[in-house]
Amino acid sequence: MNSNNRHYQDFRRRLSEVKTTRWVRFTIVSILFFLLVIWIGSPWLAILWLLLVDIYITGYVPWNWWKGKKGAVRTVMAWVDAIVYALVLVYIIFAFIGQNYKIPSSSLEKSLLVGDFLWVNKTTYGPRVPNTPLHFPLAQHTMPIIGGKSYIEHPQLAYHRLPGIREVERGDIVVFNFPEGDTVLSRMPDADYYMITHALRERGLDPQEYIALNKAQFGEIIVRPVDRRENYVKRVIGLPGERLQLINDTVYINGSPIAFADHVQFNYIIPVSRAISDDKWLELGVRREDHGVAPISGNELAGGLYYTVPLTDEMKRIVEAWPEVSGPLQKENIAGFYEIGNVWPLGNDWGWTRANTDEFWIPKRGKTLHLTLDNLPLYRRAIETYEGNKVEVKDGRILINGIDNPYYTFRMDYYWMMGDNRDRSLDSRYFGLVPEDHVVGTPQRILISIDEERALTDPQKIRWNRILANPNPDKDKAREKGWK
Repeated sequence: MNSNNRHYQDFRRRLSEVKTTRWVRFTIVSILFFLLVIWIGSPWLAILWLLLVDIYITGYVPWNWWKGKKGAVRTVMAWVDAIVYALVLVYIIFAFIGQNYKIPSSSLEKSLLVGDFLWVNKTTYGPRVPNTPLHFPLAQHTMPIIGGKSYIEHPQLAYHRLPGIREVERGDIVVFNFPEGDTVLSRMPDADYYMITHALRERGLDPQEYIALNKAQFGEIIVRPVDRRENYVKRVIGLPGERLQLINDTVYINGSPIAFADHVQFNYIIPVSRAISDDKWLELGVRREDHGVAPISGNELAGGLYYTVPLTDEMKRIVEAWPEVSGPLQKENIAGFYEIGNVWPLGNDWGWTRANTDEFWIPKRGKTLHLTLDNLPLYRRAIETYEGNKVEVKDGRILINGIDNPYYTFRMDYYWMMGDNRDRSLDSRYFGLVPEDHVVGTPQRILISIDEERALTDPQKIRWNRILANPNPDKDKAREKGWK
């Protein structure tokens, strides 16, 4: 009997030994698998079906070798087997249904608070097919404890979003990948690489050369795929195809002002005659990082000291009545005490600030824009980085992929995102337009909320009133004011 015949006989034997119940399970799993492949739209994934064939039917790989063992080996492998199945389940849930997310900063206070743990629904706008399908499901980009990348860079899938329930709407709170998180510094992973390089250019330095010569400070330059970038959470303010402008902090859409969310905050200069206690700020709902532990030393206003604190209108009225306050409160953007420029697009001296901009257009999928040297700084990153084209300027002409054609048709929708804590939010005013392929999902419920500034024994450590609460009650209120 030749080897081919032996292999064939062995294959037939393996098929004959498979129980009917196992064939039924295999058929069900195969149907679900191919439906998933069709849904994802990547035919090459069908190759993985052969793995299911071996697991359920042929058994050439001894997947269950440990079941014949006794003692510690069987116990350990039973746990490993259970953990692997759990990780696969978590991977599917996190990739296509939703995942938990913790609010790390105060950029959306008072809508979302630091310490809120959210359930982010990925089905609302349609789940993205992972760009990096081979990744550890419980880490964004870095393995916990051991460090190192939590994903394998290849293969990478092209952007594809499965059908969702609805489109992104104004007022939605959205979790998205940080657009400028494509490049980070290993020793400064939380810093904005592009702001750092811009600051170096402002000093007349070559950023690449300076970073290479100062690796002890900056570390290595790391490039991350879209879905492995840091997650940010902001409110959608501008939608694709709209014209947006900021005038004294008020947002104008297509020439008309839109209402502020109820909990929007602005920084106020607060002159005081004496220090205000931490407990008083805490009871008001101001985090320590947002007021400091004492008045800002060395700064004088009308002969006294002052705080700079983000306040809602209601909080402002309360603070104005405090006995420590020695004069009228001023909005930071008109007081002239701080630099509020250095906003998007970096490197352009247009006089834009976080409170005031000229009107500009937000790109919409399928719409064509006439590019000029004047508007190119607004759209170059979208065309070049997010949509993968080569943009050059030669002799006053704009070339895209080497072709002299100033008309560009966008392949994606873009959004303008802002935090409710307006003067303490790293948002679109600094990093610009957010492409649709960066959108992760929208928070559906607050799972639990923990006040990190309170002691463990403090009965208010857990914000009980926020458990399972709606994370975005302001949206409906704003829509009632005409925010559509």
